Amino acid sequence: MSRICELTGKGRQVGNNVSHANNRTKRVFLPNLQNVTLMSESLEKSFKFRVSTQGLRSVEHNGGLDNWLLKTSDEKLSDRARKVKREIAKAQAA
Repeated sequence: MSRICELTGKGRQVGNNVSHANNRTKRVFLPNLQNVTLMSESLEKSFKFRVSTQGLRSVEHNGGLDNWLLKTSDEKLSDRARKVKREIAKAQAA
């Protein structure tokens, strides 16, 4: 399973370990991913996502899962999140 946030698209980053002698070796920074269950208000249904902690704070700050998915571009979202986004848009249009 890839280490990518399903809601923000945040993935791994590459950088250097720098020693006291200024020797540099490659290293990887991984996002802090958590398995969470988020509730959709318009569908009255819960969905399980693998989300970074930064993404989880962003979702809560923007008024919940429904608002976050409708505002976020499809390129950042995973396939499962896009499917949920279409369901939410369909439910709000009806």
